[in-house]
Amino acid sequence: MTGPPDDCLARNEWICGDYLSTRRQILVDAVVQHLQLTSVSVLIALAVALPLAVLARRFGRAAGPVLALTTVLYTIPSLAMFSLLLPVYGLSAPLVVAGLVLYSLTLLVRNILAGLRAVPEETRQAARGLGYGPIRLLLTVELPLALPAAMAGLRIAMVSAVSLVTVGAIVGFGGLGNLIYSGMNTYFKAQVLTASALCVVIAVAADLLLLGVQRALTPWTRAVRA
Repeated sequence: MTGPPDDCLARNEWICGDYLSTRRQILVDAVVQHLQLTSVSVLIALAVALPLAVLARRFGRAAGPVLALTTVLYTIPSLAMFSLLLPVYGLSAPLVVAGLVLYSLTLLVRNILAGLRAVPEETRQAARGLGYGPIRLLLTVELPLALPAAMAGLRIAMVSAVSLVTVGAIVGFGGLGNLIYSGMNTYFKAQVLTASALCVVIAVAADLLLLGVQRALTPWTRAVRA
């Protein structure tokens, strides 16, 4: 009678230090791809959401269609979204990025618009009385005051994107999702658990980082709480 294997990989355990030491480069590559897909997607979404929210704020009639469109996009299941984008982007990283951008728009547009709408009208009037034009008013008064709400939306969008990147494994560009997907197919416990745990770590780290940025950019909110 032979005894059990003497290493955790052979025993296929959930927690296995040997997996971390022997697959270090694979994990690093997956984390890098995960971070790249997430950051690029959210940055593009932010660049698109900001002018849309400003447009919806300036022209009240545009708010309804803009919010309705972004909401409809958010309701499309991820697999269906990628399938719809497949004829345009093919099996590529831009396919995953495009899907994440569309999903992030809802969260970003709604929160930026809510922040802009929350700026007191008397503040706008005071700025106009000091000679502020529309662009200067937007950049130096409205956007700074809307920053807490906008950052809240950005944090949610970032954490959501970290999660949704894993779905990109169906086209081969899912970062840590590739490891989760292949590990589930082969019932490789250590790989599934490690990749899943790293996704959680990335999401928490990203949220804390953005929270720190928000606190640094909005010192007046700390003064109010104090």
